[in-house]
Order: sequence, then structure tokens, then C-alpha cells
Amino acid sequence: MTADSKPGIMRLFKYSYSSVLLIFSIVLIIGNIFETQTRLSAQTHPAVALVIMLVAIVWLTMVEGGQGALVGLGPVDAELYKESHPMSHRCVQLVYKGDNLNRYLLGRQFMVILIVFIVELCGATHGHDGEDVALWGLPNWIIGIFLSSGVAMILFTCMVGQLNSEIIGCHYMLDYLNSWFALITIWVALAIESSGILHICYIIQRTVARVAGQPIVSNEPDLNLFQNIFFYGRCLWSFALLCFAFAVTFTAIVQQKTTVWASVPPAASIVIFLVLMACIGILEGAQIAYFAVVKMQKGEQGQDGNMGYFAKKSSQILFKNDNHNLAAFLVGRQLCVVSCMFFIARITAVKLEEGDANIFGVSDWVQGLFSTGLLGALIVAVVASVSWRLLASAFPLAFFKAAPAYVFLRICLVLEMTGLLHGAWVIADIIKKISRVKRDEVYIGTAEERAEKLMKDKSSRFVAGDMVAACNVGDEAPPVQSFDDGVNLHMATKDELIAELARRDNAEAGATTKEVPEGNDLELDESAQEAVQAVPV
Repeated sequence: MTADSKPGIMRLFKYSYSSVLLIFSIVLIIGNIFETQTRLSAQTHPAVALVIMLVAIVWLTMVEGGQGALVGLGPVDAELYKESHPMSHRCVQLVYKGDNLNRYLLGRQFMVILIVFIVELCGATHGHDGEDVALWGLPNWIIGIFLSSGVAMILFTCMVGQLNSEIIGCHYMLDYLNSWFALITIWVALAIESSGILHICYIIQRTVARVAGQPIVSNEPDLNLFQNIFFYGRCLWSFALLCFAFAVTFTAIVQQKTTVWASVPPAASIVIFLVLMACIGILEGAQIAYFAVVKMQKGEQGQDGNMGYFAKKSSQILFKNDNHNLAAFLVGRQLCVVSCMFFIARITAVKLEEGDANIFGVSDWVQGLFSTGLLGALIVAVVASVSWRLLASAFPLAFFKAAPAYVFLRICLVLEMTGLLHGAWVIADIIKKISRVKRDEVYIGTAEERAEKLMKDKSSRFVAGDMVAACNVGDEAPPVQSFDDGVNLHMATKDELIAELARRDNAEAGATTKEVPEGNDLELDESAQEAVQAVPV
């Protein structure tokens, strides 16, 4: 076995064992549903729970993949695909009209969390009539690992509902959005934002921008008096709803009327709930911060240690291996965030036993809404997700050099290295072959080709209050992570970059690397010259 073949064999092994784990998890989940050991299957019918779960997962794929496609197509001239992909054109025109992008991202974030909570409601194990969980006579350790702990549902949600769609959506954007399904998803996200339930986030956004000394840039005219009244009225309604959600959730936890494990006392449930929300917040903020810092110069990233130990170590790890460790972080982050959401859903979902009074004496249909996890999803969306994204967009370096972010960076890289989610690339490859989607370059060319046609992509700028985060996890699984001190062109000095380019030129010509005589200029192509000039001496 050669050194070059080792990564290929290891990746093949990860693809295989991850796919086997996924198939095994799906079989267990379906069996568990038909044994009525999930909340929805016990309350309705197993077939109803299964259908709702599958619909939710399919919708989650569009919500996740659609974001990557919409954000990626933003800089591209829409006239290039107006005829070939009319629905994609319609989606992009709608999202980039005025401030609709921020509205879509806000509504979409709530959709993701709510759908994950619904999937948990349909497929997560909660036992049956107080009996111990059992399935087909399987050993207790298998039941404990895959069903009772929720690992099967986490793997299923991450690989089937999220990661594979992000893989496709970020590289096959035009084909991915070219359907009514994508447009309807955008409409729903905009409708959720328009309802005002998340408008408290705009107050947070404006506060963060003011503290950062950066004004909120709007693509729409200033609001008139009546529009301001309507806007701030919805902000007040959102704040009141959030307070009510906390009141209901904490009351249910204290009165032990949630689906949390019986062995967990109320005080511990509240602490775990708050800690998990903080974990999601750090992961959300770190994602935003890393994509902001990756565009900074070497000195600004703290690689020389001027911003402290954790900034130096984070930059050394993240930007090695041609930034592939950043993609690896996104994969591990996905697993962490979904795991936290499933546990929060378990802690916050209201469940009344027979004879229990409704919380705050509300009517039965309102109590039914509490049982769906809607209030928990609202809390997580506002407090654990959007707020941290906004803070990180205003203060990326503060997140970048923080110890908790570094700890989670290490954890996420280790989780990705295990290969638990590599089955997502297998699913994506199967979907690509069945659907016969084509990369966007086939339709609209590369960025360089578009520039030659005088249709250069629009530039984008990261500002305070921006909730956009790149989600490109790669068309293939991230390669073996690099933690060595080898040459990294992203962080190289000018002399290192010139030497590396010379070495590669000589290697391609079949010659051995030779030292360039002093005073001679290298013959570099235009793009290489631009790269050299962009690196500080």
C-alpha cells in the first residue's frame, strides 16, 4: 500500500461503515415507530408518524440545500440562467428583492429548528405506557446506544435531511432550485418572518450593529409612520411570545410535565437546557466568525500570537490543508448542533399524563401546540441561534480567539474524522446520478468565464448584523485533516509562495526542485502574479 492510497482506502472505509450505520439506524427507527414507542405513533398511528417524519425530512433537505444555493447564486448575473432555469431565476429574484434575503434567512432558521423538533416527535424513542424500550429482542446495549440515546435519529437527520442536501445545493445550485418545491419553501420562510414571531431578532440586530459602530444597510426606502408602528408592534409581540415560551417551558420542566428522562430532576433539566443552548450558540457564532476571519490577512487572524493562544492555535488548524479543515469543522458542527437540538426537544416538549391540568389553564388546542415543541423551537431559534450569529457577525475576532470556540473546533474535527457522517456523500452521489443534475459551470461557466463575458460576479461584503454563512462542505468528503506545519498557500508569505510555485512548476516539468538564482524573476501566469501581490511581505 502506497502512501497515496491510504487516504483513498480510509475514505472508502468511512463511506462504507457510515452507510451501514445509517441503514441500520433507519431500520431501527421504522421498527420503533411501528412498536408505538415514539410520541406521535403512540398518540395517532404508526403510519401517520412515519409519513409525517418522511415529509419533514424531505422538506428539511430543501430548507438546508436551498440556503446554500440561494446564497451562492446571489453574486451571479441572473440573466445568465433566466431561460435555462426559470424557476431558479424566480427564486433568486424573489429572495434578492429589497431586504428579502434577511427575511428569508430568519424564517428559514426557524423552519430548520421546528422541522428537527417535529422529526424528533415522530421518530425519537419515548417508550410505551411507561414500559422499558425493547425492539425485536435486540440486546439492551444496542437499544441504549441507538434508540434511547437518540443516536439513530441524529445520524438519520444529519445525513438524510441536512448534509447531503448541502453537498448538492452548494455545487448544483441551478438545478437544485429549479422547482416549485424550492419556491414554496421560500414563500413559507417569508411567511414565518412576516408573522412577526421572530421580530425580536431585528432589535438584537440593530443593537449589535450600533455597538459595533456599523449602520444597518437596507435595500428598501425608510419606513413611514404606519409601517414603523406595524414593525415595532410585531417586535413587541415577538418579545411577549418569547417570554411566554420561557414561562411555559420552565413551568413544564419544574412540574415534570416534559418528555425528559424520568431520572433527570427538574433543576438538572434546566441547567442542561441552558448549557445546550450555549453550545449551539457557540457553534453558530463560530461558523460565522470562521468565514469572516478566513478572508482576513495573516496578521489579522492572530497567527503571530498577537491575539492570544487560542486565536493562534485556531488559525493554525483551520486554514491548514488548503482550508479543508474548515469544511471538516462544518461537518462535525452539523453533528453537534443536531445532537443538541434533539436533547433540547426532549427536555422542552410538553407531555401531560392522564388527569394532569393544562399548563396555565389554557384550552386543549393551545396545549396541543405546546406538545409539538413549537415554543422550544422559538426559544432555540432566537436565543441559541440567530442572536449568536448576529453577535459573531459584528465581533468575529472575539469569537475566533475565545477558548470555548477553540474547544468546539477540536471536538468537531474529531467527530468529522470518525467518518460517522460520510454516508451523506454516498446519498448525495446516488441522488446526483438519479436526478442527473449538472454542476453550475455547465450552464453559466466559471467565475472567470463570466467575467470575460462582461458578466462578472457581484462582490459581497460581510457586515455587522449579517446572518449569511457559507455552507460549502465540499462535493466530496473533506480529505485527511492536516495539523502539521507544512506550507499552506493561504497563510504563506510572499517568499514562501514564490518558492512553492517554483517547486510545482519544476515538478510538473518532470524536473527536480532547484533554487532560483538571486535576481531572476519567475515567469508566473496572471493569476499567480495576483496571488503573490495579494500576500503581505
